Amino acid sequence: MGTLNLSPTLQTETSQPENQEFCFHCSLPVPAEEDIVAEIEGEPQHFCCMGCKAVCEAIYAAGLDGFYRRTPEDACLAPPPEIPKEIALYDLDEVQEEFVDDLGEERQIHLLIEGIHCAACVWLIEHSLSAVPGVVSAQVNLSGKRLHLKWHNSVVSLSHIISRLGQIGYAAVPYDPEVAEGTLKKQNRQLLYRMAFAGFGMMNLLWVSIALYAGANEGEFRSMFHWIGFALATPVLLYSGYPFYRGAWSGLRNLHLGMDLPIAIGASITYLYSVYVTLTGTLVGEVYFDTVVNFLFVILVGRYLESISKRQAVAATQRLLDLQPRVATCLVDGNEKIVPIRAVNIDDRVLVKPGDRIPVDGVVAEGQSSVDEAMLTGESMAVNKGQGDKVSAGTINGHGVLQIRVTGSLKNTALGRIIRLVEEAQGSKAPIQCLADRIVPWFVAVTLALGTSTFLFWVGTSFEVALLAATSVLIITCPCAFGLATPMSIAVASGLGAKYGILVKNGEVLESLSTINHVIFDKTGTLTEGGMSVVGVYMAGDKWEIGKDDLPPSESVLALMRKAAAIERFSEHPTAQAVVAWYEAHAQGASLLQGSDFNYRPGLGVMGRAGGQQLMAGNEGLMSSEGVVLPDRLEQLARQLAGQGIGSFYLAVDGQTAGLIAVEDRVRPDARELIGTLKAEGMQLTLLSGDRRQAAEAIAQRLGGMDVIAEVLPEEKDQVVRQLQEQGQRVAMVGDGVNDAPALVRADVGIAMGSGTDVSIASADIVLMSSELEKVRLAIGLSRRTLLTIRQNIGISIVYNIIMVPLAMAAIVTPLIAAISMPMSSLAVIGNSARIRTLFKGIKAQR
Repeated sequence: MGTLNLSPTLQTETSQPENQEFCFHCSLPVPAEEDIVAEIEGEPQHFCCMGCKAVCEAIYAAGLDGFYRRTPEDACLAPPPEIPKEIALYDLDEVQEEFVDDLGEERQIHLLIEGIHCAACVWLIEHSLSAVPGVVSAQVNLSGKRLHLKWHNSVVSLSHIISRLGQIGYAAVPYDPEVAEGTLKKQNRQLLYRMAFAGFGMMNLLWVSIALYAGANEGEFRSMFHWIGFALATPVLLYSGYPFYRGAWSGLRNLHLGMDLPIAIGASITYLYSVYVTLTGTLVGEVYFDTVVNFLFVILVGRYLESISKRQAVAATQRLLDLQPRVATCLVDGNEKIVPIRAVNIDDRVLVKPGDRIPVDGVVAEGQSSVDEAMLTGESMAVNKGQGDKVSAGTINGHGVLQIRVTGSLKNTALGRIIRLVEEAQGSKAPIQCLADRIVPWFVAVTLALGTSTFLFWVGTSFEVALLAATSVLIITCPCAFGLATPMSIAVASGLGAKYGILVKNGEVLESLSTINHVIFDKTGTLTEGGMSVVGVYMAGDKWEIGKDDLPPSESVLALMRKAAAIERFSEHPTAQAVVAWYEAHAQGASLLQGSDFNYRPGLGVMGRAGGQQLMAGNEGLMSSEGVVLPDRLEQLARQLAGQGIGSFYLAVDGQTAGLIAVEDRVRPDARELIGTLKAEGMQLTLLSGDRRQAAEAIAQRLGGMDVIAEVLPEEKDQVVRQLQEQGQRVAMVGDGVNDAPALVRADVGIAMGSGTDVSIASADIVLMSSELEKVRLAIGLSRRTLLTIRQNIGISIVYNIIMVPLAMAAIVTPLIAAISMPMSSLAVIGNSARIRTLFKGIKAQR
């Protein structure tokens, strides 16, 4: 943020109007309607905004006006950036410990500075902060736009320092290079440095090699070129080859033969032989410093590309982490207090302002708003929230202000559990990978044996041929591709699954799900929406049915439902709540009738008065006990509805039947399509429910037919799954409730709906975030593609070795060619794994 009033020469050269004023601080044109004038050292000066005026006054007040003289003549810069909000939170030790190594008296931190432009900015920041009591040192990195700050915490607070920077026109936020960059990114950067260093050595050694091959190896300069090669190759081997030596030593120390060991041995032997030729000056034999450097460079290129691919594969976790707010505004004795999220406790009250991300899981205690829950459910429409409604961390508050009672924070939130599931999935190993891991040490042992055999076979012919052939074998049989075959596939698949709302807990699930031949569905909350809804209203001369031409209810139907809602509003029964919800959705703002004399009759219904009339809402038993005569037509209709699995109850007004109201837990819109698709694929399907058999069979029939096991208790669901497994079935269980938890655990693969309970989610192997049943089919397809890709990757590794190892043992392949082909096999595995991403092409990803 260099700042300067434009020189008269520069101003006249512009195409601005003749009377155009320029900001004294940032030199931008001053809009005529926003001209701000202030006196600076006795002279009136014009400013484009209050920010420039305040910054300029602060600079002059501090005696730092030399800043303007040091700014380049041609600098024309933007006004000062906006100062970070709520900077007081940076004074909290809980927040600082993420950025400060030692929370003692003298602390140091890196601040990322917005607005730095030139050396004058560096001078201004350093001199301004050096005058602040308690600041030990302030060093600005111009290229990185970072400030390394040391200060005495008891003398001056970090927020005061950040505020001081704001006064002189710079916005600063704490910056942790390790956290901001990320471990994978840091490793990639180090790998890139080593690769670049090896590339530099390779290019220089190329000229040495050309000279030697052109005849210098036979003249007086032979020894000199050998020593030049030694000087170039030695630092490359030590620096660029360090990761391979570290990996090899780590494996040997832990009695594990790793992939780096053959590379380290091959490089070392080739290098030591070249050193021997150089030191002895023998005329027999050649140096191979260029071979060592070349194959290190090529291998590092391959590993760098592998690392980039791995980083992309696990990016889903970072996207989820970014959704978690770092701080929350707690209400303490009626006052707002900003605290780090880790300091929030269960039952605390948290204030969420419009547009903020909700920092915790909780229940709305006060206020009303709409909340964007797309990141959890995939639903694009905002969901209205009021008192008693649940909200989740990471979702975005809409236009209202909410007070939330905390029920979970950090890892205990829905978002925290999602993050943990993704991390566990990407770090897990499928049985096929465990087999690969067990094979790798033997693979390396065989590699060393083949290399030794090759050397012994050729040493009688030529020591150099034997050395190069053995080195080629060691390099070419490095089991990198074999080791990458499974983890890359799992990482890509779990990341893709997370993107589409399919969270996989571990790699074993992907293998197990691909072998499933029997899927069990819970009914309530899985194949159905999990809540009662009014689906029909029937009167003597009128009716309304859901989905019938999407016509709005008539006035007579609305009048009937207004009476029903007047007494049902006092009940907590799901049916009563469905009636009230229907009326509120269709009444277009009309108020409910005021009810009185409410009387709940357990197992029968409710009674009360509203609008001067006696009302009853309940089943046939209630009507019979109160002497209400039911019309034959409505009784017959109730029986028909029951046959379809739809419940109903009667409404009577002043002792006369007024109508029949049908309610049901509606079948999910995509349930029938999923059932049809799975049946077409040859899957056996079972509907498992604790409901009445008649209701369960009716639902199964509406979905196209499947086996039905009804009226079962939760522990009996577990037994059903076990019995099917004993018959040789590979069973997947799809459920959402606490009562499904035992069956989810017992099944070969448990799949929980995202709208389900925490217990069901914890018990399941796969969680479907949006509760769209289509995700079940996608999850099965993802598992099959993943297992197929793993087998293809192992096949690529085996075919590569079958072809290349004999060529290396026959001394046809040189170490350089081996170094080129080895990472190519790894890249082939990576590329094949990346093809998993095309599985859901054309399907909308979950945000």
